Amino acid sequence: MPYGLKPHTRSVGWLVEQVITQQTKYRVKQLGLDDVNFNMPDTCLHDCGIKVGENIYFVNVKIHNVAMRENKNDIAAVEKLYMQYATNSTYNLIYACFGIAFKNINIKFDPDYLCLFSPQFLPIYVNPRNDKIQTYYHHEPVYRTRKEFLKLLHDSSKSIILESQKED
Repeated sequence: MPYGLKPHTRSVGWLVEQVITQQTKYRVKQLGLDDVNFNMPDTCLHDCGIKVGENIYFVNVKIHNVAMRENKNDIAAVEKLYMQYATNSTYNLIYACFGIAFKNINIKFDPDYLCLFSPQFLPIYVNPRNDKIQTYYHHEPVYRTRKEFLKLLHDSSKSIILESQKED
């Protein structure tokens, strides 16, 4: 762990995300992928795009300290998620949450902790203080269409007025 950083996921989150995305690109063929693009702006909803055949999967990497209890986490601003899903009909975001543990000055990945989920199938709770979706990384999916998801985001947002978009 870099000197001066506290053993907290917020202190090391970006570094761990970089290790994961860069190693994915480095091992692209071993993983059976065609390409990995991680040259994304910091404000982007996803950390990388993974290409397999003609499909591109947009992935946002999250981390969880396995020594701590599970809490609801802010995962995305409602407005950003709404706009991306409403304007790009092929956009599908996948969250990949990795478990980490702090051991003295080392950060170790927990091989038994991995959560994969789509925001479209989350139980939706919007934090009224910051208009961000919060969720537990481990949750039961709620199956819904893209149109239902967009309506739910629109209706759940309290502090940001979203314009309704027509679904193609």
